[in-house]
Order: sequence, then C-alpha cells, then structure tokens
Amino acid sequence: MLQQILISLRIFLLLTVICGGIYPLLVTAVANLAFPQKAQGSLVYDANGKLIGSEFIAQKFSSAHYFWPRPSAGDYATVSSAASNKGPTSADLKKSVDERKALYEKTGVSQKIPAEMLFASASGLDPHISPEGARIQVERIAKARKYTKTKIAELYALIDKTTEARQFGFLGEERVNVLKINVALDKL
Repeated sequence: MLQQILISLRIFLLLTVICGGIYPLLVTAVANLAFPQKAQGSLVYDANGKLIGSEFIAQKFSSAHYFWPRPSAGDYATVSSAASNKGPTSADLKKSVDERKALYEKTGVSQKIPAEMLFASASGLDPHISPEGARIQVERIAKARKYTKTKIAELYALIDKTTEARQFGFLGEERVNVLKINVALDKL
C-alpha cells in the first residue's frame, strides 16, 4: 500500500513538472518566437510609445471626438466582464436601450442605429463594431473635430481602410477594431 502511494506521488510530481512547468514554458517560447506581437497581448502604443491598450479588449471611449465601442454591461472591466443577463422582457434592458438610443439621437444620428450599438455584448469587452456602427458616428466625430467636407470624406475612407474582412473569407462579419481606428483617427 505504501509503495503504491509513493509511486502515485512520483507520477503526480512528474506530471506536475511536465504539465505545469515544462509544457507552458515551451508553448510560451514557441508563441513568442512565432507570433511575438500576439503572444505579448497584441498591445497598442501611441506615437510617443505609451501603452494605450490591447487590440483584443474594448476600451472605454466616451469623448465625442472618437468612435465609441459597443456598450458594456461591466463598464469595460476585464475582471468582472460579463453579460447583464437581462431578458427581452426586462424593463431594465428596455431602459438601457432607450437611453443609448437617445444618446445617439442627441448626437445627430438620424439613420437606423445598429443593434450592436444599443445592446451590451456578452463579455462587455468586444473590441469590434460593424462598419455600419462606425459610419453612424461620423457626423458626431466630424462635428466635434470641426472637420471640413474633405476631412469627412477621409473619415469614411478610414472606416473602409480599417474594416477587417470575415475571417478566412466566410467566418463572422466584417468588423472595425475601435481602438485601432481611434489611433488612426488621431493621425488623420
């Protein structure tokens, strides 16, 4: 019996070292060699080299000068990221959607607002919006930045330029990374 316990402990320790130490270090090393940017979290820096975020996690932009991401039930906090779990008959959900819709209408949006801009995402951290979600914000951004018609045309071109295609040509939808487009917007 004691011999079986000792054998079990040795196997446990060996597997702990292999699976808990060697394997993760090996995978991390290979990832850093093959995909260094992604392995380090796809971090985005401004022109001065200051870290401003990750392209995989939504950032809270509320200034009229920038594109806004999807709403977040967790206020863009990574630790408590989660959905609101409010059902379609929820009065709270209706109130939240009505407030978001009023905010867009107040900023001059006259066309149909895409649902993604009114409803919080499941994680609350989705870094992308649809190209339509970006286009409905152009008028607000142009007004806040006092853009001329030429600059507004450049803004629409920026949306087209930063629109990412469907993954592998058929998975998902076209999308715009909000952090990336806002960094490009500052350079416009």
